[in-house]
Amino acid sequence: MISRISALIAAIAVAATLAVSPMVAHAQDQKPAEQTAAPAEAAAPAPAAPVTEKSTENPYSLGNIVAHGNVVDQMVLAILAVMSMGSWYILFTKLWDTSKLAKEAKEARATFFKKASLQDGIKTLSETGAMRYIAQSAVEASDHHEGALTENIDHNTWVTMNVERAVGEVNTRLQGGLGFLATVGSTSPFIGLFGTVWGILQALTQIGVAGQASIDKVAGPVGAALIMTAIGLAVAVPAVLGYNWLVNRNKAVMSQVRAFASDLHGVLMGSRQVKR
Repeated sequence: MISRISALIAAIAVAATLAVSPMVAHAQDQKPAEQTAAPAEAAAPAPAAPVTEKSTENPYSLGNIVAHGNVVDQMVLAILAVMSMGSWYILFTKLWDTSKLAKEAKEARATFFKKASLQDGIKTLSETGAMRYIAQSAVEASDHHEGALTENIDHNTWVTMNVERAVGEVNTRLQGGLGFLATVGSTSPFIGLFGTVWGILQALTQIGVAGQASIDKVAGPVGAALIMTAIGLAVAVPAVLGYNWLVNRNKAVMSQVRAFASDLHGVLMGSRQVKR
């Protein structure tokens, strides 16, 4: 009996041992996996924080040259700015003057010669207009042909001289400012080029003092100096185009003015013959 009990206990012990050994082996297999996973997780880098770009000011921009440039650069920019503003002012004012004069000439040709008398025709013209100035000068020359010296000039020549003189004064006022445009168009590129040469000279001097000739040391200062040439061209081109345009426009307007003056001269000569 005792032997049966001992055999049963031994069988139970063997069964328990066989059941526990797979569990221990499984546990031992999981520990290395967990240990290898932990370093992998620890080695994973943390997400990088977003990098914010810092806006850096360009030390060679036009604004920086104006604010922090040397005296020569600032003087060149100031001269070019005055030239540019003067050119655009003359362009707009002369455009207004030629448009106004063309309108006056057209109205004078349409209404002046339809009046009963020259005095009535003069009243229809603008008081400050060029057409009225020409008409009044011609009528006064025709009515007042006296004097010891002027009597030696015949009436026709005297009136013609005064009409041409009045037309010449109108033409002179109309062409005022064109000389400034011509000067700007011919000199502003060279002024800009002078600023470029001066800027390159200063840049090369600084590079020589520093003893470094890398691309960043050369490209920036030279590029800033070339801005002067670009500004000079930007000032010159509108001045040249505006000058040529205004010259052609003045020729067209003055042809209308001279036609009015010629018709007025014919009327005065005709009325003079009638009075005789």
